[in-house]
Amino acid sequence: MAATGSEKQGATAFYVSTPIYYVNDAPHLGHAYTTVAGDVLTRWHRQRGEKVWYLTGTDEHGQKIMRTAEANEVTPQAWADKLVEEAWKPLWEHLNIANDDFIRTTEKRHTDRVQEFVQDLYDKGEIYKGGYEGPYCVGCEEYKLPGDLIDGEGEFAGQKLCPIHKKPVELLKEENYFFKLSEYGPKLLEFYAANPDFIQPESARNEVVNFVEQGLQDLSISRSTFDWGVPVPWDPKHVIYVWVDALLNYATAVGYGANQEKFDGTFPANVHLIGKDILRFHSVIWPAMLMAQGLPLPGKVVANGWLMVGGEKMSKSNLTGIKPQDLTSHFGVDAYRWYFLRAISYGSDGSFSWEDFSARYTSELANDYGNLASRVAAMVGKYFSGALPEDTAAGDAEQAVRDGLAKAVATADRKIGEELDFQGGILAIFDFVKQVNGYITEQEPWKVAKDTTPEGQARLATILYTAAESLRGVAVLLNSVMPETSQKLWESLGAEESLGALADQKVQDAGTWGVLPAGATVTKGAVLFPRLEEKPA
Repeated sequence: MAATGSEKQGATAFYVSTPIYYVNDAPHLGHAYTTVAGDVLTRWHRQRGEKVWYLTGTDEHGQKIMRTAEANEVTPQAWADKLVEEAWKPLWEHLNIANDDFIRTTEKRHTDRVQEFVQDLYDKGEIYKGGYEGPYCVGCEEYKLPGDLIDGEGEFAGQKLCPIHKKPVELLKEENYFFKLSEYGPKLLEFYAANPDFIQPESARNEVVNFVEQGLQDLSISRSTFDWGVPVPWDPKHVIYVWVDALLNYATAVGYGANQEKFDGTFPANVHLIGKDILRFHSVIWPAMLMAQGLPLPGKVVANGWLMVGGEKMSKSNLTGIKPQDLTSHFGVDAYRWYFLRAISYGSDGSFSWEDFSARYTSELANDYGNLASRVAAMVGKYFSGALPEDTAAGDAEQAVRDGLAKAVATADRKIGEELDFQGGILAIFDFVKQVNGYITEQEPWKVAKDTTPEGQARLATILYTAAESLRGVAVLLNSVMPETSQKLWESLGAEESLGALADQKVQDAGTWGVLPAGATVTKGAVLFPRLEEKPA
């Protein structure tokens, strides 16, 4: 988990977080979708030369995990340890996730600070004792409003179900401590109005604003019916509500209450990436907690949609969960990272199918991009013995390619780096790949090669230099999305030797023309995207 740009001193870090994921089971495609998106975003900002901090981790307290551990006849801590070390961390390494930290909510650096935070709120009069009775979903670890529930059918006929997990809720009655969330409604609405980009996409923003406008209830922030959690410091018979505990990871992981210098240089997050099912926690409860403590609020909360397989949200609870490794073993890690961000507009629901992945892989990765890299290297090898020729006869056709690269860089930098429109940014890069393919088809270097006059050879040299220099730009642009294949392409162009490490190339400068020096050694490396085998049974 190498984090190259993260040690740069001085400037405030561009700080991105994923949700911390429940360790009640192994990760599925939905978890990986959010984590890869955050990785692409932070790699992009690192490649701009910025100081970056990328945080992920696991949420290990609460009733759901306690019950899962009991069902497996181990302690909750042993269950969490096993899942983190055998499933979560290995998957992020497998997918080339360059996170700077991995926070676990059972770690002392977290639990001590959670107790201090809650104690501070209690001392300020923001927390009081009361009783509560209502429908509770263990899967969500959340009390539900009666209007949120759906009617059960089949085996659950006559029962009220959680709309997310499609499981019956439990009627829970207990004495709890409450945070005065209701007092923060007007302040939150004022904040949303002053910061219209705080919640994205707009559909998510509208949902939250409507919810808060209806009036907020005070939030139960403790549980007394089970003990797997962080004890309430002034009343250890209670544990702190798992969501209060979990949300604080974004502060504790960057030094809250422990390392003020690091905290000031990192917090608050520029971007919290979340799934839309945890939107209210991040856009209502979290900012209210920060307001109560006088801490700055995050830049934006961006909710991605749900991945669908046959129209069903992907999660373990409805058994459509597919392991990322099922796909990477067939398509490769880089293609996996590319596909979900390319195929689905970030923020919208999207459906995945094996057939769609196969078709896009063959058409866009293998035929358009991989084939271009192979053809250019082969022709430089055949006509110039692998030494990149000089560009001395450029005309309008070459200028159009140069302009195309500059446009691709500007568009991708804006869309990926600022707007989190990964699909739009990737499409801009691949539109340029198509343009270069079209340029080669039109220029027909294999025919020009037959002209042995100095003018003919200069023209051939210019065509192949233009194609190779274009690929140099593409390698830089795609490094955040597909780091392994970008590195292979970089090396095959002789760029590592002549220009240095790919990670050190500024993405915003990728459109500067004429960077790859004539004389660089171009080699035909391994095929970037091999032909797919038949789908495994």
